[in-house]
Amino acid sequence: MQRAFDQVVHDVAIQNLHVVFCLDRAGLVGDDGPTHHGAFDIAYFRCIPNMIVSAPMNEEELRDLMFTSQEKNHGPFSIRYPRGKGVMPKWKTPFKSIEVGTGRKLRSGESIAILSFGHVGNFASEVCNDFDKEGLHIAHYDLRFAKPLDHKMLHEVFENYPHVITVEDGCISGGVGSAVLEFMSDHQYHSLLQPG
Repeated sequence: MQRAFDQVVHDVAIQNLHVVFCLDRAGLVGDDGPTHHGAFDIAYFRCIPNMIVSAPMNEEELRDLMFTSQEKNHGPFSIRYPRGKGVMPKWKTPFKSIEVGTGRKLRSGESIAILSFGHVGNFASEVCNDFDKEGLHIAHYDLRFAKPLDHKMLHEVFENYPHVITVEDGCISGGVGSAVLEFMSDHQYHSLLQPG
């Protein structure tokens, strides 16, 4: 996609065409090497006009995002997912439509909330479960969309949690953490945010 950036802008986004970009190898890709790491797409797709930027946490969400992307003319729609094995043994679930720009609350917590984007949310869930055993209850939200963001969900997070951690598998500058910081600035929230 880095090589095709100009085409995406000129031939798809400016015209607001209904094109679905399925981006395999999101994040680090191990032996494929540094030229194949999908680390920059969140940042460069967020700035493209009309582009929807999404990432599933698991196979069910991947199927549902692909189903959603073709249901109607959403304009340019990107879905990023990692290389490697999945996390759901029974992934052939019925298709469900996902409202574009909505995330989901996976669990409530006390003073800390994690906002995850994509497959790395599975690691965040494991961390939350580990901390539960130590008596620290961390909330976890799956953003699903870096653009558009779920403003309703983010208001809930920043009104209830003084400490917020973002987790993504892309670059820090321009990524999901940056999008959340922009939201915080626009709405004058003062939580302690730790992008990662």
